[in-house]
Amino acid sequence: MARTSRGANHVAAVEAVRDTVYRACLLLDDERWSDWLDLCDAEFYYKITAYSPEIRRDVLYLDGDREQVAQMCELLPKHNTDHSPLKRHAVVYTVDVGDDDGSAKAVTSFVIYQNMLDGVNSHIDAGANHLFAVGRYLDDFAIEDNAARFVSREVRLETRRLDKGTHWPL
Repeated sequence: MARTSRGANHVAAVEAVRDTVYRACLLLDDERWSDWLDLCDAEFYYKITAYSPEIRRDVLYLDGDREQVAQMCELLPKHNTDHSPLKRHAVVYTVDVGDDDGSAKAVTSFVIYQNMLDGVNSHIDAGANHLFAVGRYLDDFAIEDNAARFVSREVRLETRRLDKGTHWPL
């Protein structure tokens, strides 16, 4: 069965979204903040949230537009932080392409592991890996020329007790 033009565009948009999500994970893993921001639209908005059952409300850990996130990323090398690297494992669950194929939404499940470099936590030895965070990325994209750019990202955490060094994008 031959694909229609719209069908081919739809498939290309889905693949562009998946590629962008996975590429973002690699760039964040490697702390290549400016390269990650290059995947983001000028109107990009970023936030990290979690639901708190104690207060029965969402908690906002971090939010900002592209310029605010860029300024934060510029300062990251100057922060006194735990340099134990974070590594993401992500699976794109759904990609919904807009009717005009110029926009899309995606839901991605992720886990973030941390490889402890120096055993700074008394309960975790140096060289050990531990689970750092679990959640979902809720992303909106603009799609142009078979490339997807983040318009917004909500990092929706299930984990609510974050360790030090969580001032960088997750």
